Amino acid sequence: MSQTILITGASSGIGLATALLFQQRGWHVAATMRQPDGADALTESATLKRYRLDVVDEASIQTAVAQIQKDFGNIEVVLNNAGYGAVGPFEAATGEQIEKQFNTNVFGLMAVIRAVLPQMRAQRSGVIINVSSVGGRVALPLNSLYHGTKFALEGFTESLYYELDPLGIRVKLIEPGGVRTNFINAVEILHNPELSDYTPLVEKTVQAFASRRENYAPPEACAEVIYTAATDGIKQLRYVSGEDAEQLIAAHESMTQEQYYAMVQSRFFGASQ
Repeated sequence: MSQTILITGASSGIGLATALLFQQRGWHVAATMRQPDGADALTESATLKRYRLDVVDEASIQTAVAQIQKDFGNIEVVLNNAGYGAVGPFEAATGEQIEKQFNTNVFGLMAVIRAVLPQMRAQRSGVIINVSSVGGRVALPLNSLYHGTKFALEGFTESLYYELDPLGIRVKLIEPGGVRTNFINAVEILHNPELSDYTPLVEKTVQAFASRRENYAPPEACAEVIYTAATDGIKQLRYVSGEDAEQLIAAHESMTQEQYYAMVQSRFFGASQ
């Protein structure tokens, strides 16, 4: 009997690649997104259906989960993949941008988990997979809001891992490095023309990120890591995806804080500060 995975943010990037991979491997796929009518890359069939689910709209979450359970029965795996990024100097952020960052990446994810937990708790099984980032383990310049959400997600997920384990529910984190998706094009830039003091830092940081983009991994590679996390049956919490993520985390863990800070400053600013 086929199992069912619910995927948020399934219209593109990692979510799309994961939806297609699970369908190819015999799963029922509930592909959720804000605008399902525009997801031309996902053809509906007996094994894959599209649903409207906006993680910042709790009513849409409840409606989607109820319909998925009606269409496919129990949900065995939930992949919280939907995300949003705001990049730039923190001082340039508006209150609305700060709220949007946390509402999407943290509170929306929590709302999805709350919607599926009653069923998973009743069946004493299930896998909850949260897409974090290498940016949930280490921090880089001009991503303070994004890192804030991913660091929060790491702590939340690790604690949830302990409290759901006795109920037979596994909780997992995916920590990708750079991935070749349109996420970078959807990033919201935090900009205030009056804050010109940040301009040199912004220009150098943008150049540093751009120079590494060609080495990003394809989303299909991250989808394979997600499939492993969903099906390996072990109580592993963290799954790192991508050589750049592995290298950055290894460097962070092997260096003193001062050495790591100096490395980041040299990489992004050309010299230690």
